[in-house]
Amino acid sequence: MLSSGAGITETMASKSRVRRSKRPSKRLPPKARAAKPRTAKIRAAKVAAKPGRKRPVRKSPAKAGAGMVETALAAFAHEVRTPLTGILAISNLLATSELGERERRWVDTIKAGAEHLASLATLFVDAARSEGPGLEIRQEFFDLRTLARQAADSLAGRAAAKGLQASVEVSDRLPAFAVGDPVRLRAALENLIDNAVKFTEQGSIELNVAPVRAAKAKNGGKTGGRIGVAFVISDSGIGLTLSEVKRLFRPFSQANVSIAARFGGAGLGLSSVRQLARAMGGDVVAAQRVGGGTVFTLNVVLAPAEGRAGAMSSEGTAAHAAQGLRLLSVEDNPFGRVVLNTILTELGHHAEFVGQGEAAPDKLGQGAFDAVLMDMVLPGIGGVETIKRIRALPPPHGRIVIVGISGRAEDEAAARAAGADTFLVKPVSPRALATALHEATRRAAAAT
Repeated sequence: MLSSGAGITETMASKSRVRRSKRPSKRLPPKARAAKPRTAKIRAAKVAAKPGRKRPVRKSPAKAGAGMVETALAAFAHEVRTPLTGILAISNLLATSELGERERRWVDTIKAGAEHLASLATLFVDAARSEGPGLEIRQEFFDLRTLARQAADSLAGRAAAKGLQASVEVSDRLPAFAVGDPVRLRAALENLIDNAVKFTEQGSIELNVAPVRAAKAKNGGKTGGRIGVAFVISDSGIGLTLSEVKRLFRPFSQANVSIAARFGGAGLGLSSVRQLARAMGGDVVAAQRVGGGTVFTLNVVLAPAEGRAGAMSSEGTAAHAAQGLRLLSVEDNPFGRVVLNTILTELGHHAEFVGQGEAAPDKLGQGAFDAVLMDMVLPGIGGVETIKRIRALPPPHGRIVIVGISGRAEDEAAARAAGADTFLVKPVSPRALATALHEATRRAAAAT
């Protein structure tokens, strides 16, 4: 029995081997197996070589995230600068009123705080763009001496609030007017002033502003009449070692851990200041002060204001030459409306307001307006499209003076391309608004 069962088992196993041997083998010969991956590579190369067929380029999550941050910060900058315009404008108007010494100190403190917030908005937005193609530095006519005085007032207000002494010296050789980016220049100065006050517990802070020889252009050419300006801020504060000076201008870095714990701050400001300074043809350097403390020197290069200073020979010219204008303001923010109406009334103008761009062309047809103040960020159609629709109107409405206003400096190119005559970046001071209206209406009158 055992022998018979073994035979049956052997016979079944033999048949099974026969059946398996009749199945077609899926295994390839060694040469074919070796050729398979090579064939796949050749096919892939042929596909890649075909014209018109490109692999889709995917943005890395890091780059996409950076773009979202930049967009969010740009929106933040515009929204925060609208109320800042109001705070600065009202405080400027208060400063011209009859105030007691105590009330004047309060006004100076309000102005200093608002100016610091405005500078932070500029620095943080620029820091978000630091990985991009570079900053777009604006080239606009501005009052250089007034900017220096405003920085001096800011220093005096902050120093007084902390019980520090402040001294300011503005060289008589400093040009009255220049062409450059006053918003970013002011932001850089505000950051350096804020640091000097923050890190000085007792003693004094000094600000010196003077013209210097402009550095040669990158191509090795001449300076081309450009103006070099040095802002030197010296304090008797905690001071820095040489190793700490080297770390100061790195993003999100402070001199040392104990300073960060004691004084706070993100450590972003000085990195952004250097970025701004270099974009304006200069640089910022730090050095130890003799006797203790620190000296920061901010150098920038500006263009001369040739042919433009004549219209601004006196401080009151711009404010009084364009009095009595009837203005249409396209502004959706209720607070912004109140502020603009206050400023314009003080300047002697009359303003009417609409909250949406769609309503602007029809409103222009209802009255004889002299100029339009156009906020660039609006609900519905934006400022750019609104300007285009106004320019499409028949004369004289289609030729009206338009002043674009935005908290985002990068809106200027689109605004001018659409037809804006001039452009202002928030926060807008009464003087800047008066100057813009004067220049724009003067050019419009000369063209007719």
